[in-house]
Amino acid sequence: MPSYVITGVSKGIGYEFVRQLSQDPSNTVIGVVRDKQATIKKVSEDATLKGRSNIHILEADVTNYDAVQRIAAEASKITGGRLDYLIGNAGYISHFDAYEPISVLAQNPKKLEDELNKLVNVHVVGNIYLINAFIPQVLKGQAKKVIILSTGFADLDLTRNFDLDLSALYSISKAGSNMAVAKFSAQYRKDGVLFLSITPGMVDVGHYTNATPEQLQKLSGGLGKFVDYAPNFTGPMSPETSVKMMKSVWENASIENGSAGDFVSQFGNKQWL
Repeated sequence: MPSYVITGVSKGIGYEFVRQLSQDPSNTVIGVVRDKQATIKKVSEDATLKGRSNIHILEADVTNYDAVQRIAAEASKITGGRLDYLIGNAGYISHFDAYEPISVLAQNPKKLEDELNKLVNVHVVGNIYLINAFIPQVLKGQAKKVIILSTGFADLDLTRNFDLDLSALYSISKAGSNMAVAKFSAQYRKDGVLFLSITPGMVDVGHYTNATPEQLQKLSGGLGKFVDYAPNFTGPMSPETSVKMMKSVWENASIENGSAGDFVSQFGNKQWL
């Protein structure tokens, strides 16, 4: 009877996590969102999800320490104080850094500072708050796995070898998240907790729907580099496919096989596309 806490489940990959993990009625699935009522309404109107009594929705902004502590206490009442899987999926996508290199971003120092602070607060500080609040429950769980979603953009070798200069601030924040995960692993590996940063791959969740033609042209230049990196790459995958791949990775990962604190792709290695 595994239990899961997943942040950022109102849409996209997070919503798909809830859909797949709640398919087994013996699973306890707790989703964390910023707007509880809107998400409960969405679930209740979803022909697939409505009526699944194993889905629980809690409300918190992961950057709010007190709110995260509160939902940890609420989740503990649902799970009996034991948590098997903690999945940090909550994220922020900055369109400010999606189309221009870092030198151009630096010409707007106030915007750069605001966006970087927001990205770091969500991806680094928020995940630290999340892990710290739930680790007592994870230590009492059976699976003892903490999964934080990352991105291939945070990989130094990929950036260096293919001159990937877009999404700089997003990449910086995710690299910080990877290090936070590794530091938690260094602290809790002796207690049998597996910490892992996993990338979902390139997933079609509509991030660039409102991009201008000029922005799309700049983005296509970056996508061209992806083709150089992975010649068989055919475009974004669905959230359903991504979640299935990530689940397979964390199910097969263990401290014993050297996965503790690792940063891997949806393939379970360093192949990002």
